[in-house]
Amino acid sequence: MSSYQKTVTKAVFPVAGLGTRFLPATKAQPKEMLPVVDKPLIQYAVEEAYAAGIRQMIFVTGRNKRAIEDHFDTAYELESELETAGKKELLALVRSVAPDDMYCSFVRQPRSLGLGHAVLCAEHLVGNEPFGVLLADDLMIGPAGGKPVLAQMTDAFSRLGTSLLAVQEVPLEQVRRYGIVAGEKVTNIEGGRLTRVSHMVEKPAPESAPSRMGVAGRYILTPAVFGHIRNQERGAGGEIQLTDGIAGLLNTEIVHAFEYEGKRFDCGSKHGFLEATVELALQHPEVNKGFREYLKGLAI
Repeated sequence: MSSYQKTVTKAVFPVAGLGTRFLPATKAQPKEMLPVVDKPLIQYAVEEAYAAGIRQMIFVTGRNKRAIEDHFDTAYELESELETAGKKELLALVRSVAPDDMYCSFVRQPRSLGLGHAVLCAEHLVGNEPFGVLLADDLMIGPAGGKPVLAQMTDAFSRLGTSLLAVQEVPLEQVRRYGIVAGEKVTNIEGGRLTRVSHMVEKPAPESAPSRMGVAGRYILTPAVFGHIRNQERGAGGEIQLTDGIAGLLNTEIVHAFEYEGKRFDCGSKHGFLEATVELALQHPEVNKGFREYLKGLAI
């Protein structure tokens, strides 16, 4: 059993990527600011972390990512105009983006050296604490009436005290897009099923994949992972991979894969982004009725 605290108070958001799959939309704006219905992707991720009890949000940014920082800052002019116009609901909506008890920190990733390197850039802000990692490309929705995915994971961490990787079963032909884990299923707990990870590999070929359990964009990691990331060689794509750092962690600590309850939208792809837009629009209290009728009228 680890000696780390079992409350997760900090979350890291690696948001330095270039978003080339969404060009030209991302030529001058961060991909994380692309809206699904009426909220940018990064806000969905931050709200998920906040719902899990996390209040310290750490953004690992790059050049041309200033819009993310502005989004979570106070917009004095906008708030003043809304207040003067008596638009109280819109004013409350704008202020809800960054609640008073939420703290945001920003650190630059100076070079595009991979997800592991991005997480390492946050080490001095995380310190010697367990922390969450959320990839905004993966828009995660908990089950109807249930807890968000990261809240399921923080609950599990409070009991286990081990690093947790959110996983889902993926089609064999897609394993080359994921970090793939293998191990022994150990138990079912409230919110999901656990597997003790024995080994993992980043983006394997289908014929060499150890399983079809792909790591989704949610992690809870112990700070010991930083040492492994720092000392590892470059992996797939010549980058410093987070998967390789976690694989090193397996030599010193227990790591569990967590099969969460809920749904993941791969908003790093156009197809997944469109799926998320349609499904969340159908759940949105303001637009769902009219949008549903519009879809019914399409000649598909």
